[in-house]
Amino acid sequence: MYIDVPQYNKDGFKFMWEDGYIIQCSIEGGSTIIKANSQGLISLARHMLELSQETVPPNQHFHLDMYNSLEDNSTELIIVKSSGDSNQKKTGDG
Repeated sequence: MYIDVPQYNKDGFKFMWEDGYIIQCSIEGGSTIIKANSQGLISLARHMLELSQETVPPNQHFHLDMYNSLEDNSTELIIVKSSGDSNQKKTGDG
């Protein structure tokens, strides 16, 4: 699979959505649930990959809510790039 990821620039993020995307976010029993169709998952992956670029400074973020991208009655979702503190780094071992 190939995902086209826009290059970040200081003017902000360029959100590219897959046609027909559906994304819903809720909180149930203390857990955050993100429910999406394939197009929604690809769109979220693209947004997170754009946020992960080296040129994106720490604390940059994006908001998704039912007014701009999520389904009705969704809980707001905020994705934030952390400072990358190596003391909090997890390994890929699980």
